[in-house]
Amino acid sequence: MGKVLLGLGNPLGRDDGVGLYVASALRAPDWIAIPAQSLENVLGKVEKAEPEKLVIVDAAEMGLPPGTVRRLPLEESAKMLGSTHGLPLSFLLSFVRVREVVLIGIQPKEYGIGEGLSPEVRTAADSLIRLLQENREHEIPELRFGKRGAEESESIT
Repeated sequence: MGKVLLGLGNPLGRDDGVGLYVASALRAPDWIAIPAQSLENVLGKVEKAEPEKLVIVDAAEMGLPPGTVRRLPLEESAKMLGSTHGLPLSFLLSFVRVREVVLIGIQPKEYGIGEGLSPEVRTAADSLIRLLQENREHEIPELRFGKRGAEESESIT
């Protein structure tokens, strides 16, 4: 038991690959990092790990400046997370017994076909990796909603 980081993404979708980047780069004894292009391909790995905490990282369209990192409310995840990763998140959560689930979204800049992250998103991802290595993911601001949608607050980068 421990913490699992599930990094979702598409390596050929520019900034949509940010979750894969974070999961591939995270090196920390407290974490099991699982990069995934689709949930159904890693459901067994996540379940077998029996995590106390599951952190899911993905590109998220929040209407904020590129590279902005936020914790996302579970109920809003379907609207913001990439829908190209197979099964819905609710399906994964119905199969995996976990005490705490944290969704972390990074605002993409570029979704076009191609490899590599934009500089803003890579900088944000590297900052997120440091926070995770230091077990400080709770410091990431939560996305807030106002009358006009998502509201900006302080950044972690």
